[in-house]
Amino acid sequence: MIDAAKVSPPFLVDLKAPPYNLNHTAIEWVESTISAMTLEEKIGQLFVNHNDDYSPDYLDEVLDKYHVGGIRYRMGPAAAVQEHIRYAQSKSKVPLLVASNPEMGGFGSCSDGTLVCTPLQAGSHPDKDIARRMGLIAGAEIAALGCNWAFAPIVDIHYNWRNTVVSTRAFGNTPEIVVERASEYYDGITESNIICAVKHFPGDGVDERDQHVVTSRNTFGYEKWNSTYGHVYREMIGRGAQSIMVGHIAAPELSRHFRPDLTDKDVLPATLSPELLQDLLRGELGFNGLILTDASQMGGLIQAMKRSELVPAAIAAGCDMFLFFRNPAEDFQFMLDGYESGVITEERLHDALRRILGMKAVLGLHQAPRHEMVPPPEALAIIGCETHQDVAAEIANKTVTLIKDTANNLPITPKTHPRIRLYGIAGGSDFTRSDPLEYLDIVREELEEAGFEVHVFKTAQERKAAGETGLNFSSVFYEEATAEYSEKYDAAFIFASVKGFWQEATVRIKWSQPMAAEIPWYTTEVPTVFVSLFQPNHLIDVPAVKTVIHAHNSNREAIRATIAKIQGKSDFQGTFNENVFCDSLDTRN
Repeated sequence: MIDAAKVSPPFLVDLKAPPYNLNHTAIEWVESTISAMTLEEKIGQLFVNHNDDYSPDYLDEVLDKYHVGGIRYRMGPAAAVQEHIRYAQSKSKVPLLVASNPEMGGFGSCSDGTLVCTPLQAGSHPDKDIARRMGLIAGAEIAALGCNWAFAPIVDIHYNWRNTVVSTRAFGNTPEIVVERASEYYDGITESNIICAVKHFPGDGVDERDQHVVTSRNTFGYEKWNSTYGHVYREMIGRGAQSIMVGHIAAPELSRHFRPDLTDKDVLPATLSPELLQDLLRGELGFNGLILTDASQMGGLIQAMKRSELVPAAIAAGCDMFLFFRNPAEDFQFMLDGYESGVITEERLHDALRRILGMKAVLGLHQAPRHEMVPPPEALAIIGCETHQDVAAEIANKTVTLIKDTANNLPITPKTHPRIRLYGIAGGSDFTRSDPLEYLDIVREELEEAGFEVHVFKTAQERKAAGETGLNFSSVFYEEATAEYSEKYDAAFIFASVKGFWQEATVRIKWSQPMAAEIPWYTTEVPTVFVSLFQPNHLIDVPAVKTVIHAHNSNREAIRATIAKIQGKSDFQGTFNENVFCDSLDTRN
């Protein structure tokens, strides 16, 4: 439990100052709305619900019983999402903050949105305008849905190549590239009426572990943090960032700078650390906006203390909104109990409410008629439109990156190397339940369209699933690894799309079996090309491959652009940082 004696003096909101800049009328609406609320309605405003159900009955309960201040929703088709948001705004007594996760464009906010590029992709070319266009498309598409709050941009710095939760979600591995590209994204998305939640304070990318699974740590000392992550947050606050999402990331040296007597066991994730939220973020960085937690079901938070304690402790520490119920009735009661027991003071509650309602006024929700808070169905025409897809294709072409070609294998064409052995590497099925190797059909189609003769390798598991019998532990390897390999195939292509963060602390290639036939033993037999369609850190697992390409994305546009560049039809333009070599000498050869 948070010790009230150690809670920092409060930094109370100034609604006339940035990022609010509210006039008298808007401030009066904030104050009068709070005054008219019951205690239960005030408590409800502190929560952002994750809507797992689109039905009106579900929404009626969430809004009438728990009075939430904001919502996020399960991703679905644009039309269904928009109607869901329209119903929610029409039923809520106080207008809602409606959040989505447009880290890569419109995709992530609806299933038919445009996947423009990953943040790493936007940082992997000299053209900083890529990030601005990603933000522009994200803003236009989520605004068409009726969203008004973006849980983006990500401003983590990918210092540790082993960290695979921000490896593709960070713009790069230096504060300079992160500031430049995050600022461009911010400028683009805020051209629509969208507020941003910059994330994940105090900064991910130092620890290799994933805060979805465990409390990770930013171990930088005070001076180093200030010149890196602190620099990034100061720049984004100065640019106008309206809200900041706090990660379940502990920062022991930062915490001890403000609380020298803290023992190791007393160091908590930033979500629960008043010294980080009040002394540092509010005090030294001067942030006047809204602070929200990251998802409260994440391992990095729930391992810190009992749920009944951590729910009100997050608000007491300085967070203004609590992201997602675990059990709505329980969490609501925990928050109410925290207020009634004094863990959340009257002053802290009302400061949080002013920040929440103030942000709604920033969006103009205090004066917009309910039927105008969500655009008409015709607005959905912009989502996934041809213009946006063309931008994504252009970016895919510009950011395909040649990491190395030390054996001078390229170009490889249907004329020089007609017969291709094609291997697919994936991370296995994840929570989305989609086929992890579905991209391989696109690869095969694009190779065949280019004129190659393609022979797709099947693992023992795939062959058994197709009904083949008589396979054992090593029979597939013995069948594949023969002296005739180079007589059957002219080159080998490995396309890898290894995902899976949120479910494990770090992600690496997992081969289909011990001494698997797809492990690239064949690099000494034929020219071999490894293409990553997602993670940048695979060289640690395939150092013997002499030609490595990072295509960033498993969509058709990226795959088509990659195959064209393998053939020498267009130049590689993408750039990379030192993380790709994974601090290992053998990866550079």
